[in-house]
Amino acid sequence: MSVVADRALELTESRTPFVHATVVRAQAPASACTGDEAIILPDGSIEGFVGGQCAEGSVRVAALNALGSGASTLLRVLPEESGDFPETPGAQVVVNPCLSGGAIEIFLKPVLPPPVVEIVGGSPIARALSQLCAVLGYATRHSLPASDPEPTAAVVIASHGRDEQESIRRALDAGVSYIALVASPRRGAAVLDEMGLTCGERGRISSPAGLDLGSRTAGEVAVSILAELVGRLRRGELVDPTTTEPTAGATESAEAPARAEAPLMHVDPVCGMSVIPGDGVPHLETDEGTIWFCNPRCRDRHAAELGLS
Repeated sequence: MSVVADRALELTESRTPFVHATVVRAQAPASACTGDEAIILPDGSIEGFVGGQCAEGSVRVAALNALGSGASTLLRVLPEESGDFPETPGAQVVVNPCLSGGAIEIFLKPVLPPPVVEIVGGSPIARALSQLCAVLGYATRHSLPASDPEPTAAVVIASHGRDEQESIRRALDAGVSYIALVASPRRGAAVLDEMGLTCGERGRISSPAGLDLGSRTAGEVAVSILAELVGRLRRGELVDPTTTEPTAGATESAEAPARAEAPLMHVDPVCGMSVIPGDGVPHLETDEGTIWFCNPRCRDRHAAELGLS
């Protein structure tokens, strides 16, 4: 197994999102070869090799966009004169004026950890939920109520009156965005009223759990709960603490867990390329702050223009 493959397995097991980049076509004299691969992390750092410094900057930007959208991307990095490099319909094209080598195509595949659903209880509904989560590719855990839940996007309490309030309190304190309580409207309201919840906390709890589909069987109730969960995930209303990122379009909440900021994008003042700061990225310290560049030549040229060389 390659070093990149080993690293990808390690990141997957730790539920760390990343982008797997693979060079699928290269034109001489590009420094990268077909089959070269790398991993791009959420902070923009690259492990592996998919091209020289100029191409690497374009890969960083495109990879973070792919990580944000969750969609795979075929990236074409072209010099100003790309010769007879074949066209690829549907590819994202970046013309890099600083690229001195040949054109390259890189396939960017975001690898995102599946949502985690914490299921409380051993009822038929709880068992049906576990089975359906497996069908959807969701991970399941069962740490409540014995201990605080591990990082998770959702908690479903289907214990039929056992340890409900303790599980809800632990889930709220852990920053879980979606908590579903399986109970009748009357009993669910009574359980929550006794807890003295804030408006923000109450808004994170769905009770009765799931969409009103007229469900009767345990399996149908499980379907209604997952239907509500899928809808909230796809509308971007949930925060996944395992990645410290919201699902697409999520809004800030005063009680949501803190998230890591995405790296800021800068523009190379010489060539106009987008640049993500990081270790090894060329930059220039000036009285007005740090200026970032896609390659050392742009940095040296700008330094000369400012009289700093």
